[in-house]
Amino acid sequence: MKKTTEIQQEKKLSFEEALKSVEQIASVLEDGDLPLQKRVEKFEEGIRLLKQCEKELKDVELIIQKVIDKNERIELEEVKDI
Repeated sequence: MKKTTEIQQEKKLSFEEALKSVEQIASVLEDGDLPLQKRVEKFEEGIRLLKQCEKELKDVELIIQKVIDKNERIELEEVKDI
């Protein structure tokens, strides 16, 4: 099980860093050279990182949607003014 400080450090990773870590973990798990307990720990770490990536993607998606909605309102207002 990870210590609280290790989990906090994972949260500080950028999206790109977290995704790269997931890719590295997947590679290690595919090799099959780790003992079972270590593989489970790596798997859990990968899941945590994937959840972090998923949350960041959803946050960015919301931001993009807000920008699109705002631009559509502006365009509609411009059309009404014509």
